[in-house]
Amino acid sequence: MVNRRRFLTLSSLAGLIPSLSFSTIKSTLSGSSSSTSAGSLSTSGVVGAGPAPLVISTWKQPKANIAAQAVLDKGGSALDAVEAGVRVPEADPEDMSVGYGGRPDRDGHVTLDACIMDEKGNAGSVTFLEHIMHPISVAKAVMQKTPHVMLSGEGALQFALSQGFKKENLLTAKAEKEWREWLKTAKYKPIANIERHDTIGMLAIDSKGDISGACTTSGLAYKMRGRVGDSPIIGAGLFVDNEIGGACATGLGELVMRTCGSFLVVELMRQGRTPQQACEEAALRIVNRQEFKDIQVGFLAVNKKGEHGAFSIQTGFNFTLSQNKQTQVTDAKSYLK
Repeated sequence: MVNRRRFLTLSSLAGLIPSLSFSTIKSTLSGSSSSTSAGSLSTSGVVGAGPAPLVISTWKQPKANIAAQAVLDKGGSALDAVEAGVRVPEADPEDMSVGYGGRPDRDGHVTLDACIMDEKGNAGSVTFLEHIMHPISVAKAVMQKTPHVMLSGEGALQFALSQGFKKENLLTAKAEKEWREWLKTAKYKPIANIERHDTIGMLAIDSKGDISGACTTSGLAYKMRGRVGDSPIIGAGLFVDNEIGGACATGLGELVMRTCGSFLVVELMRQGRTPQQACEEAALRIVNRQEFKDIQVGFLAVNKKGEHGAFSIQTGFNFTLSQNKQTQVTDAKSYLK
């Protein structure tokens, strides 16, 4: 096996869904004012102990969180937990912006992007990948079995097949019907929150206090063929520094890439911001420099203490937190009310 390639940060200072019975799922979607404060569920209950293991993900993803939490409950790693968690929407044909069942590009092809990052700074990514239901697992294989960080397109597909992944048709009848209806006008204009689950980003802290993250998507519906967003890009859609914390992003990826959004959130936490403050400041970087009124970007973060934060430009972004045998969906605070 080739040794994993360590992802070099930009700072020289950087250091099978289980039964639902174990978790109480509670939804608090009454408005952005109902958002929980950062860290509200993040105490371990043990004086002097680190944070209790937790899973946090973008959007309303209780089944994904529960799958990840089950790994942590068995003493598994944060890395294995986030992989198990995001595989759930990847295989769900009803989630039309992640994996199987995702909306195609304007030529009718379902193309997938994903990345994963562990507590040691190792990272793996795939972009413009077709025919493979679980791009997150291919990204993990890139991280663990190649000297590279990112594989793309036909090369990513050939690597996946060489690793035993099965080639499948990911375009469902429902997604194809919507695409053919779209072709009648072929009008392309991403609208905030229309594709509610345009990405799932997930962060986890395991029993050792280690942090890992994953991000996976089928990207914008009816995008230009070959378009890649922020989701598979380390530092844009996802970034983890085990000394500080982790962050992920969702929404219109072009805006996140221009600000290296997730890396920015982690660096702001390094400078002393809470996860909530860091997410808010990262969103304001976009608001102050780019046109934002018709688009959505949301950030999600957790620090080494287990405190979390979430913030978006538009209303409508929510996140799912699992900890202490509770799973809760909460509306994030937003810049626009």
